Amino acid sequence: MKLYNTLTKSIEEFTPYNELEARIYSCGPTVYNDVHIGNISSFIHADTMRRSLESTGIKIKHAMNITDVDDKTIKRSREQAPDKSPMDALMDLTAHYTDTFMHDMNAVGNDTSNYTFIKATDNIDGMKSMIEDLYNKGFAYVADDGVYFSIKNYRDNGKNYGQLLEITQDNTQMSRIHNDEYDKDSPHDFALWKTKSENEPAWSFTLDGKIVDGRPGWHIECSVMSKAVVGQPFDIHTGGIDLIFPHHENEIAQSTAGQKDAIMAKFFYHNEHLLIDGKKMSKSLNNFYTIEDLRHKGINPLAFRLLVLQSHYRHQANFSWTNLDAANNRLNGYQAVADLRFQATTATESINLIAPLQAIVEALQDDVNTPRALEELSNLQSLVASNLVSANQLDEFNEVLSTLDELFGLGLTTSNDINQAEKDLISERQSARSLSDWSKSDSLRDDLLKLNIEIRDTPAGQIWSRIK
Repeated sequence: MKLYNTLTKSIEEFTPYNELEARIYSCGPTVYNDVHIGNISSFIHADTMRRSLESTGIKIKHAMNITDVDDKTIKRSREQAPDKSPMDALMDLTAHYTDTFMHDMNAVGNDTSNYTFIKATDNIDGMKSMIEDLYNKGFAYVADDGVYFSIKNYRDNGKNYGQLLEITQDNTQMSRIHNDEYDKDSPHDFALWKTKSENEPAWSFTLDGKIVDGRPGWHIECSVMSKAVVGQPFDIHTGGIDLIFPHHENEIAQSTAGQKDAIMAKFFYHNEHLLIDGKKMSKSLNNFYTIEDLRHKGINPLAFRLLVLQSHYRHQANFSWTNLDAANNRLNGYQAVADLRFQATTATESINLIAPLQAIVEALQDDVNTPRALEELSNLQSLVASNLVSANQLDEFNEVLSTLDELFGLGLTTSNDINQAEKDLISERQSARSLSDWSKSDSLRDDLLKLNIEIRDTPAGQIWSRIK
């Protein structure tokens, strides 16, 4: 299995620390609102990488955090419930949006049963412990509004701050503007802990005799939660490219400070942005969409998954309603072929199903090349649609479909067979055709169309498909 490693800027052969299990940590959502499709696309890429690794026979332990305390969650919770206590307002808001996030994850094919989810608010003690350790080792200091990590002391200790990308004044200034940062002694220093303000939820904390009651900074949350679930060092850290700096760089610093030759994660796996009609998502452009927006337009959320996978994770994908409609049609085509598992035809020749399946697996194991893998899937679709599946090959076909679902998460095996009444209409039509009663045959075809079932006549018999 080959993966691009942001840490080394190269494609490498992946081998886990433990040959029997790979440990993955994915930066998850900040649950203050419905998660937009840009973030969902990142979770789809991480999920597909996990599926690709599993195809090599490696077991996976996959953790994802839920950020349920930060600037955004606190601000939104006060807006939504000003009459509640700050802590109750925060817990109610984040519980609601955690539920909607889980629903969206499953809707796009990311089976939440394959993850260990961990919430920031359940790990406050671990965060205080890590901060105290960093303070005692000289990598943290107390300021009037919180506790900060000292980049200077980190570098003076022989560490490289800038492992994932070159740190410049420009990108440091950008991080100060757009992230949960509270700079002090240096433009690079970041908050480990923020002392409480009025009407904010807070946890008690005393550091070196100083009372610093408040709440954790954003970066310390992931350092603690990843270590709690997958240990340190772990195998793969995932996220969008916007998390490379400052978030992941700061995680590395916190997690390795004061430790000789320490590694946080062996691989860093970052996906590119999802563009909206060729532009980055922006509130000013009003182009923030959610999975619920797709549902309102009658689009299967799995079509969005397919749209995302049509671009390589290291290339920008482009969302448009036209592209999504095309992906939805492509998904329906895959589903129509998958429905052949319910239809025993009189075809006699067996199809080579294994060769295209192997080509799909090889593509996914080559740095998760989903565009090439989907091209091979479309070739398989055309092969099966043209030749059909013989009755004695249905078991093999079902096994192939199950494997495809494991690889792509497109739900090809989740549809149900048509009901008996519909099957009786198809049988009745076949009888009419055998008697050359074309008028009745056409009438029965129309009856089936009213039930959203289309019939295709082939030398091997009638083939039905659903109209969607």
